[in-house]
Amino acid sequence: MKTIRLKPGKERSLQRRHPWIFEGAIAKGGGDSGETVRVESAEGQFLAWAAFSPQSRIRARVWSFDEKQRIDASFFIAACARSVSARGRFSIESNGVRLVHGESDGLPGLIVDRYEDTLVAQFTSAGTERWKAVIADALLQATGLPRLYERSDASVRQLEGLAPATGWLRGQGPQELTIREHGWRLTLDIAEGHKTGFYLDQRDSRHHFFGTVQRLGLQRVLNCYCYTGGFTVAALAGGAGQVTSIDSSGPALERARAHVQLNGFDAARAEFLDADVNGSLRRFLAEGRRFDAIVLDPPKFAPTAAHAERAARAYKDINRLALQLLEPGGVLYTFSCSGGISADLFHKIVASAGADAGVDGYVLGRLAGAPDHPMTLEFPEGEYLKGLAIMRKPA
Repeated sequence: MKTIRLKPGKERSLQRRHPWIFEGAIAKGGGDSGETVRVESAEGQFLAWAAFSPQSRIRARVWSFDEKQRIDASFFIAACARSVSARGRFSIESNGVRLVHGESDGLPGLIVDRYEDTLVAQFTSAGTERWKAVIADALLQATGLPRLYERSDASVRQLEGLAPATGWLRGQGPQELTIREHGWRLTLDIAEGHKTGFYLDQRDSRHHFFGTVQRLGLQRVLNCYCYTGGFTVAALAGGAGQVTSIDSSGPALERARAHVQLNGFDAARAEFLDADVNGSLRRFLAEGRRFDAIVLDPPKFAPTAAHAERAARAYKDINRLALQLLEPGGVLYTFSCSGGISADLFHKIVASAGADAGVDGYVLGRLAGAPDHPMTLEFPEGEYLKGLAIMRKPA
């Protein structure tokens, strides 16, 4: 068994059971891509078993902190079964479910979503790539499902020295699927859609938004970066009279338009714009348009903390414009999915946007990923999605 030894003092994060070992923490040792290595302190004390990644800045990801644990097929069978079983204890109003959430489930670099009777998996680390075949079989065994599609085309694989990989790993089936969520019907394409095909992490926030629109009787809604229209459907279900949805992807807008029809809403209540969000917000201000509710759910502006300063300016700008476009008493649902932006920093950014806009507001709630996308005590980085529901103070 190959061993890596850490520099003095670098064992502290592992002793707190954090699963990442960075390049600069290692004094000596290594392994092949994805190979299991023994991790020791500078004094030679056992710390963990980890998957080695020769090209990544995160040089090793921990499988287990138990010295007696063997990292073999039975380990992955047990880990997949444990993760799938945990989902039965969460409150999930959908047959689209995140079954494995990487480090939070003890399987670093593995994302698995279930869409009805189909699994879609992303193998984004050297360790999960090395054990891919074993993990695929373990997932089918744990779920009893017949097929698994691979969507290992995330850019993070490049950091691991891995090429993109997509296609059926186990079984065959349709790539176009329909799921239910809180009584709504939503479609996705597992081969072409973002991530594994859909943004399951916003499930509960969509329902929260639906309730707010319904309770406050909000009529004019603006959904920015709408993708396939999940928040659009939620607003229409809540009774909004007119929903304007903006995205720069024509195919996504076509699917969003189809979702309006699929759920039985009057197409005249939904307007779709293939346009830049920032430019559209400025144009609406110039035209004197105002909205009772606005959703800002942009793509990842800051993948790491190194991008935080530039991303903060972008988040501040769109939130300033949105707050100006809100009617007094109107509601803004604003999100960041950037790992490099903490929840505390995001709140400060939105507060600064409000100050520049001359707008104050009540925080109705803090929003996060759905419970099947958990953050754990040992891995706070799992909280990548954060959001605020804000009511502009009535005049």
